[in-house]
Amino acid sequence: MNVPYYAVIFTSSRTEVDESYSEMAIKMVELAKQQEGFLGVESARSDIGITVSYWKSLEAIKQWKQNLDHLDAQRKGKSLWYENYTVRIALVEKEYSFQKKA
Repeated sequence: MNVPYYAVIFTSSRTEVDESYSEMAIKMVELAKQQEGFLGVESARSDIGITVSYWKSLEAIKQWKQNLDHLDAQRKGKSLWYENYTVRIALVEKEYSFQKKA
């Protein structure tokens, strides 16, 4: 990815309710991929869930937050799936990585 870009870091603790959670998570990733300014996503879950999505601009993030299907997922998250969550938005100014050669 070309820097700078934005990272939206979503950390969460789940309830015991699993009703349609996996299906909604898959749907949200597919919808996000269609949003202008979406760059990618990474996710992991153990004791807590961490999802980091990457965006070209703050405006792209704002548009995603206002997506009607995403708003529905947010409502269900608050009422069914999450004990708590935190959203952090950060500007990524530098990036580097390592990959072991096969």
